[in-house]
Amino acid sequence: MDVGASDPELFLDIRYASADNFLGHAVYDAPRCLLVRDAAERLREAERRLRAEGYGLVVWDCYRPRSVQYAMWEILPDPDYVADPDRGSRHNRGAAVDVGLRALDGHELVLPTDHDDFTPRAHRDATDLPAEAIETRERLERAMTSAGWIPLPTEWWHFDAPGWERYPLRDEPLSSAATGPGS
Repeated sequence: MDVGASDPELFLDIRYASADNFLGHAVYDAPRCLLVRDAAERLREAERRLRAEGYGLVVWDCYRPRSVQYAMWEILPDPDYVADPDRGSRHNRGAAVDVGLRALDGHELVLPTDHDDFTPRAHRDATDLPAEAIETRERLERAMTSAGWIPLPTEWWHFDAPGWERYPLRDEPLSSAATGPGS
């Protein structure tokens, strides 16, 4: 499903469609959030829960073509942060998201780290952070896990949909994907 097209209130900041990512250049040909149906429904549920509290998601990544996974692995071949492309990523299946949190009233939230910070400060159990950053991380995790998402221990922003392994690995460009993986 193309979550961004079906939910216009969802705030997309698809980092890999711009130079604002650890690769330093755009590697997606379109800024889309494509997910398998179950993951899309879970993302919408987390967004609904957050909106009731005055917050919203910032979506940085969803489905990722496998060819991009290979490019990432060339730069950072560390399975704690980048999935080995030979095995594939949950993102390559349309069953994972990278998300942050924003306040709907416009005030700036303190996040634990930037997206794609590959240091121990990005781990879910990092404590050497400002209290507000820990609170933001915990609020995001509560909303995502209450919608059934599974958090990744080494990246506070990464969540997997349960049953991700049942979806096939894909390498379709985002611009040519009609509705997304597993739709």
